[in-house]
Amino acid sequence: MPKRQSGNRKNKQSNFAKLSIFQSNKYKFKKSCPLSIKGAPKIDYKNVKLLKKYMSENGKILPSRITNVCQKKQRELSLSIKRARNLALI
Repeated sequence: MPKRQSGNRKNKQSNFAKLSIFQSNKYKFKKSCPLSIKGAPKIDYKNVKLLKKYMSENGKILPSRITNVCQKKQRELSLSIKRARNLALI
């Protein structure tokens, strides 16, 4: 009795497998930084209301992938939060 092949799995590939890692995803959209737009508040260690917006309940700094803040503003934000902590404003 001849062996039966289990489907044509080797010959068929899904569309997901054909996509390259380096191809741009046309469905993904980039959110703009809320601190870089026109009329955005200035990041300062004295502006406690703004700083608390970017901190968790435990007092940790939220990552930029959650807050959608750009890298430059994230560095300024973390520096201001640390300064406010040292001066016991937060």
